[in-house]
This record gives sequence, structure tokens and C-alpha cells, in this order.
Amino acid sequence: MEYINEITINEAIVHILDNNSEEAILNEYRLDLNEEIYTFLNKHIQKCFKDEELKYAVFNKERNIIKDISQEFLYGESDLLEVSKELASQMFLLMRSKGNISSCDLLIISISTEYGPLLGILKMDYIKNYVHTVDFVDNKIGINIIPQYTGLPASGQRLQKCAFIKPIKEENNFDLMVIDKQTKNKNSEEYGSNYFITNYLGCSVIDNERDMTKSFVQAAEKWTRTNLKENAEAQEVVRSAIKKKLREEEKVDVKDVAEELFEGKTETKQNFVEFIKEQGGVENVAIDKEWIEKKFKRIRLKIDKDIDLYINEEAYGDNSRFEIIRNGDGTINMTIKHVSNYIEK
Repeated sequence: MEYINEITINEAIVHILDNNSEEAILNEYRLDLNEEIYTFLNKHIQKCFKDEELKYAVFNKERNIIKDISQEFLYGESDLLEVSKELASQMFLLMRSKGNISSCDLLIISISTEYGPLLGILKMDYIKNYVHTVDFVDNKIGINIIPQYTGLPASGQRLQKCAFIKPIKEENNFDLMVIDKQTKNKNSEEYGSNYFITNYLGCSVIDNERDMTKSFVQAAEKWTRTNLKENAEAQEVVRSAIKKKLREEEKVDVKDVAEELFEGKTETKQNFVEFIKEQGGVENVAIDKEWIEKKFKRIRLKIDKDIDLYINEEAYGDNSRFEIIRNGDGTINMTIKHVSNYIEK
């Protein structure tokens, strides 16, 4: 996966899309990218690129306004201000027609990265803030607290919807990166809505190396919990073998993994392979090494429902500090060795 680390914000424009207004409030000027605003935007962009919900996508074949105007800008055929107005207008038209899309500030950003230029579209949904009001009543000061519904997400919060569009080239594996989180609150106006990818961007999500790796790891763990329940020894064999392969190999063939783990157990092998497929996995997994590094950096073990153990990868693999011993009866011993200091929390 293309992990973007070098980001330069070239210019940015914000427009107001309020469901209570008859028209979008379109900006005529670029944002003043002073140090504070630049830092605020940069933190949001960095968070988006690091979000595990960030997906690869390709534009659909049908005529697509968002695709066309974004490519005009990325290939230097139009100005960001005019492009941003059209992008905002298209979103507002969708908001008016759908009736269930939350009001927002739509932020359009031109970015340079180590992989080339990107056009960013960030939907900054309003959040509820509280502010004080000061009134004079009978020559006395009265202070109250009232809700305010036009606050923007703080730099520490994650955005629900955004897209980063690339210049389209034949050699590209994807056209854009997108986050489209679906609200889980049944009372939310956007509950179950997928307008951003389907109706606005007009694109389809495709798998990348991180998605395939993550899917395989989650499916293998789910299979282990389900099929090797109450057999910690067998669980440890499967988890250790899979970790080793993910660390050492560039690609993993699910059938080869099953053959190695369950030699001579035809039914178990078949069950494992079919389960991985059913969970959305593929037979040949291209390993995302950066995701694996992050995933296994800190290991959490839930032991017999009443013990939690957090341990980093170095200590987990060091038999002089932590050792797992198979007892041969389906149980294992976990030993923490040579403890020189500990604290209670």
C-alpha cells in the first residue's frame, strides 16, 4: 500500500453547505495558510492517511463530473477555486435531493506528496460545542451555557468522509483513496447511507495489500477461536505459525498454510481454506509489511476470560523473559521470567 508520509499543502478553500440554506455559501478566496491553520489542516490530512478505513477506489466507467473536474485541475487545465466551487455545488445538490446528509464545511485542498499531486475533498461535519453567553438582566450579569452546532472537528478527531484523488494514468492501480464511514447510530440522519462513494464520487472500492492482510489475519484468528476452543496448545501452534509466515514471507498462499498446519487432516484443511474465503479473503495474500509491523508491535492476550496481558513483540519472542510451554494435554503454561521490577495500576 502507498503509505504517504511527505505532505505539502499548496492551497485550500472551504465552502459552507448548510441544509438550512437555500444555496451553498461558496467562497471566493483561498484560505490564509498561516502556521495555525496549516497545522490544523495538516493534522487532519495525516490522520486520514493513517486511518485503517482509508480504501483504494477506481472511478466507475459512467460519465462522472467529480472525476472530470478533478482531472482538469490535476493536469493544470483549471483553477482550484473554480474547481472547488463545482465540487461543493455537486455535494449541495446531492444534499438537497437526498435529504439525509448532514450539513458541513467542504474543504478542498491541493496537496503534494512523495507519490505525486493529490486533490483532497474533506467533509467536515459540524459537531456540537458549548459556549457561554453573557446577558444583563436588571443591571445584573447573567451567564448561561448554550449549544452551538457549527463547530468543526478538532484536529484530534477522525473525519467520517474524505477523498484524495490522483491524476489518472494507465499504470495506476487505483484512482483515489477514500474514507466513507457509515454511522452506526440508528437515530442519525445518515444511518445506512453510502451516498459519498456511490452518488457523489461515483467510484468503487477495491482491495489493497493492507486490506487483504488484515482480512486474512482476522479470519485466521476467528477460525482459531471457533474451531480450537478450549485447546490452547493447538491455538498457540496456529497463531505462531501464521505470525512467522507473515513476518518472513512476501506472499502467503492460504492452501499452503493449511497444508503446513494440518498435515494429514484433510477435512480440517478444507474447512480452514473455505472459512478464509467466506470471510472475504483471497487464496494468495500479498503481505503489507508496514501493517504487520504495527499490528504485532504490541500483543494483547486475553487468558481464560479473567487475565489480560499486554506485551511488546521483543519481549514476546524472548524466551529469557517470556515463554510458552506446551503441556501435551491441550493446555499451555505462560511464564514471565526474571522480573526485577513491577508496579500496580
